[in-house]
Amino acid sequence: MAKFLLWCILLVLCWPLALVALVLYPLVWLLLLPFRVVGIAVGGALELVSAVIFLPVRLMRAI
Repeated sequence: MAKFLLWCILLVLCWPLALVALVLYPLVWLLLLPFRVVGIAVGGALELVSAVIFLPVRLMRAI
């Protein structure tokens, strides 16, 4: 909602820039998509390593 309101303000102040932003936003989103996927994969791998490292501690607490 905030992005839309900022875009509306930009539309009132400088409509050519707002139209350029409207066209470029999906392209930038598509360019950044692989980095998000890599970030999710790296985060998952780090969580897995953390779980494996802390597994003995959790087992000792359970006993």
